[in-house]
Amino acid sequence: MDFVLVSVLVVPLFLAILQIGLFLYVRNTVTAAASEGAHYAAVLNREPADGEARTRELIHGAVQNQLIDSVVAEETDIDGQPGVQVVVKAHMPPLGLWGPGIDFTVEGHAVKETGE
Repeated sequence: MDFVLVSVLVVPLFLAILQIGLFLYVRNTVTAAASEGAHYAAVLNREPADGEARTRELIHGAVQNQLIDSVVAEETDIDGQPGVQVVVKAHMPPLGLWGPGIDFTVEGHAVKETGE
């Protein structure tokens, strides 16, 4: 009897903690991939498309592709310096890796090498 009363409280709490951990893992992994993609594209003689491809490659190795909605890399201005910005739009389902998702967006920035 006591087991049932306690498990009604403990099991949902445990599952909620697992879901939060999964969300943080996915978000941090996608953020790191966007940052790495921006740094990759910022190297001299590379284009933003190279950073976009690198970001997709890194995400593909760690997160399900169904969670990623779009990856966009573009040249931008960072405090007066030429730079690269990689934006990843993704979603995270509320129940494990299934169901409708909570949308989130992460960005990675890097100052572009100019060779001067």
